[in-house]
Amino acid sequence: MIKVGITGGIGSGKSTVARIFEVLDIPVYHADDEAKWLIANDKSLKIEIIKLLGEEAYINGEYNRSYVSLKVFNDSDLLQRLNSLVHPAVAMHFENWVKSKTTPYIIKEAAIVKSKSGIDHLIYVHASSEKRVERTLKRDNFRTREAVLKIIESQQTEDDFRALADFVIDNESDLLIPQVLEIHKKFISF
Repeated sequence: MIKVGITGGIGSGKSTVARIFEVLDIPVYHADDEAKWLIANDKSLKIEIIKLLGEEAYINGEYNRSYVSLKVFNDSDLLQRLNSLVHPAVAMHFENWVKSKTTPYIIKEAAIVKSKSGIDHLIYVHASSEKRVERTLKRDNFRTREAVLKIIESQQTEDDFRALADFVIDNESDLLIPQVLEIHKKFISF
């Protein structure tokens, strides 16, 4: 089975592209959602997060996202250490999920992809910074333009994404479906 990753910066449209693949009956593993679920439910991961960040990381058993965000986004070392706990748990969960699938290929949607480890091909969903800001503000009405720009600046660069990508989907227009169908045809013919 071919493992295909989909990535792109905030507001690029990677979730929309993933939904198109789901309409084509291709299973999609939403890594960010699964990470949130594991953080909330995986007992051993919870213990490690508490060791790293303190008891305040969970309140009454619930993940204290605001506390954790405040701690890690002002300390890149701490963020890296938190990611080194969460990412392996997600990778193992993904591998177990893949074993239950029988389609010619599967999709793993993830915002952060530093390498192609664990996947065979990578699709990068591209959109300009301005489009990404516009989409994110429309979707996340609690964010400010400045906050979205700060997130964009903290994410991988266009060159980094393109260097890893096997396929690029241009999401500047409404022509997503033909681009996804072209890639889908390639994967089902491998």
